[in-house]
Amino acid sequence: MVVTSKGNHTTPVKPSSGAAGAVATTATSLLTKKDGKPPKDGRPAKGGKLAKVRRSTPTRSFAARRRDLPVALLLIIPSVVGFLVFYAYPTFRGIYLSFTDFRVLSPPNWVGLENLRTMVHDDVFWQSLWVTVYFVLLSVVIGTLMSLLTAVVLHRVTRSSTLRGVILLPFLISNVIAALVWQWMLDPTMGIINIALEHLTGHSILFLGSGDWVVPAIAAISVWKWMGYYALLIFAGLQTIPPTIYEAARVDGASEWQMFRRLTVPLLRPILAMVVVLTVINSFQVFDIVQVTTKGGPAHASNVLQKYIYDKAFSQFDFGYAATMSLALFALLITVTFTQLRLARANESDLN
Repeated sequence: MVVTSKGNHTTPVKPSSGAAGAVATTATSLLTKKDGKPPKDGRPAKGGKLAKVRRSTPTRSFAARRRDLPVALLLIIPSVVGFLVFYAYPTFRGIYLSFTDFRVLSPPNWVGLENLRTMVHDDVFWQSLWVTVYFVLLSVVIGTLMSLLTAVVLHRVTRSSTLRGVILLPFLISNVIAALVWQWMLDPTMGIINIALEHLTGHSILFLGSGDWVVPAIAAISVWKWMGYYALLIFAGLQTIPPTIYEAARVDGASEWQMFRRLTVPLLRPILAMVVVLTVINSFQVFDIVQVTTKGGPAHASNVLQKYIYDKAFSQFDFGYAATMSLALFALLITVTFTQLRLARANESDLN
């Protein structure tokens, strides 16, 4: 029985039969004090049935979690061991070696900030850093534009799964194999690209042997290698844009270019920010393409920072100085990445 109050009188109300009556009766019993009177504020009484139920539920949940804890630890132990052995230990070991003079055959000799001072006055380091930044700019600008254009064509013109697979094929090829193939194609005498240029212009270009062309040529190889992967990421972002937005724009008389500039690009901001960040990180870490095609030449024109670090460590066995340059590159990547994410507002979307 439910008691209702009106003014100074209380009127007993018989609950309806069936499910509604059972719910009303249960609610009344839970909201009733031990002495049989309902609370004045309408809240469950302290020590009542509802309070006991709420206290018992977390206890059962905690017990279940404790039973699952050994299985969870057993499953994550391999990942934790792999992280400690292959990531944490090399990182802290590299930080330690950056303050030492380590030549492999002799124990590390603590030198403090001497390696940092050497790096600041190293002209080859600054030249390699400039070459790397030049390569990154070309790769990011050209790669992002080509990937965006390819993704839009896949989304608006064709939905062929075969074509998507063909575009993704270069990403599945090893970097070394891709570099070897492009080295043969860019050969000044027998390369198919220079043969075509001779038929069209009457002369060939020394792509990998000229200081003016070597960095753009390596950037083109990198863009070709990664374009399919980034295009699929952008294509996935295009799938999240509701078609009704484009239909409304067509009704308002917007052209394809206006829809692309005012709708597609702003709505893809989080995806484009992620693509740009990934491109910057991959471009700063370029090594295998340069090592296979030019080995840093001609005259250090393609000597990127990763190649210079490799030469210092494994050719001159100066691991302490190489570790210092690696830490400088790591700090640069962190700074650039967080700056990009903040400026691009990667965690915001206009779809919201």
